[in-house]
Amino acid sequence: MIYAILLLYLSACLWLCILMWDRCLKRLEAEIPENDINIWIKPLDVVEAGNQVSLYATNDVVLDKVNALYLKSIVAAVREIYGADYQVKTAIQKRQVETAIDISSPQKKITKVPSNLDKRFTFDNFIEGRSNTIALAAAMQTAQTANPEYNPLLLYGSTGLGKTHLLHSIGNEILKTNPDEMVCYLHSEIYVNEMVKALQQKKMEAFKRKYRSVTTLLIDDIQFFAGKERSQEEFFHNFNYLHDGQKRIIITCDRYPKKVSGLESRLKSRLGWGVVVPIDPPDYETRVIILKEKAKQFGFSLEDDVAFYIAKQLNSNIRELEGALNTLKANADFTGHKIDLAYTKQILKELFKVNHQIVSVENIQKTTAQYYNVKLSELIGKSRKRSIVRPRQLAMFLAKELTDNSYPEIAEAFGGRDHTTVIHACKKMDELLNESHDLNEDKQKIVNKLTE
Repeated sequence: MIYAILLLYLSACLWLCILMWDRCLKRLEAEIPENDINIWIKPLDVVEAGNQVSLYATNDVVLDKVNALYLKSIVAAVREIYGADYQVKTAIQKRQVETAIDISSPQKKITKVPSNLDKRFTFDNFIEGRSNTIALAAAMQTAQTANPEYNPLLLYGSTGLGKTHLLHSIGNEILKTNPDEMVCYLHSEIYVNEMVKALQQKKMEAFKRKYRSVTTLLIDDIQFFAGKERSQEEFFHNFNYLHDGQKRIIITCDRYPKKVSGLESRLKSRLGWGVVVPIDPPDYETRVIILKEKAKQFGFSLEDDVAFYIAKQLNSNIRELEGALNTLKANADFTGHKIDLAYTKQILKELFKVNHQIVSVENIQKTTAQYYNVKLSELIGKSRKRSIVRPRQLAMFLAKELTDNSYPEIAEAFGGRDHTTVIHACKKMDELLNESHDLNEDKQKIVNKLTE
């Protein structure tokens, strides 16, 4: 009985610590870019004891970065959330320092690579839709097969579409099946910084042995290697070593890798050895499902009409949807108000207003013309050249999808055309977007430019 009470007490303390640290992360988001938080701060292990919050990094590269750039903000956030008398300590995560035999040199021992996996990301809570079905199937096949047929697996698409979620899901699934596997997830920026430090300290051999000892390597945002010749050289050789040893390699990129300027051609060639799978932005129906599932994860139920309304207003990426839900829930928690359609419109009206102000028919026309490198006068004009017609049809499609303008209003903005021309353009784009990933990628890049 005493043991059970003690266990319950410890569980409550742990839950409270997690909750307090989550509040600190929310506080830090106000002054630190989200990408920096995801790469450097969220992977830290947090331990609270007495009046001290200890943050443990997986290696000295992460520790140095946190201490140099973010520690002051972290201390301020901790004292605001935990209490003014709290201290912050940063250190290397000693409990993860283990040894592993290097296959190529049995006499040498190296530090085990920490997995860096986020246990919250699994295949079970990944929301499948038409835009990511193939990517999900490829990720599951890679995770569940010891020697996958296609290696490496490369997932590409714009930010906020679930690439990182799938990387962590692959790693977590592998370790669930075989805890002895040596799985390592890391952002390419951390890989580069760690390599630079190894060069400075003349520890490149240890660096090589470290990453050649893994059985699964998960690298996020490979486009960060662009222009970094020494990093690409080292990664190229590590890639070859792991691939020759039939070790899993899973990589993400924000675009089709051959379109990344600054990546060496031989590395681009290696990335195409396995299978390259796109992840597209979620369609309307998938956005509705995402909103309802995310709301459940946040601890509340979202009515259908509210989910439909938000999904119609926001169509860029999943993070945008999560941000709207966070804002809605926080306001409801503070006021005790029920989250219905009227309250949603009231709370999120400024967010949607800004979004709609940015995304006007005129801005869509200008952005599309710039993206395709055509003259605005040609896009709006009467030219029937294929190089003009497709951008014009896409611009009409986006105008209907992203604004509240009617078909006749859009037709008028495109040189006084008949509204049936816009209807035809929208139907044509629906067909082409189902067939062409390149066109989907063009569409998403234009939407990103409009909303950035």
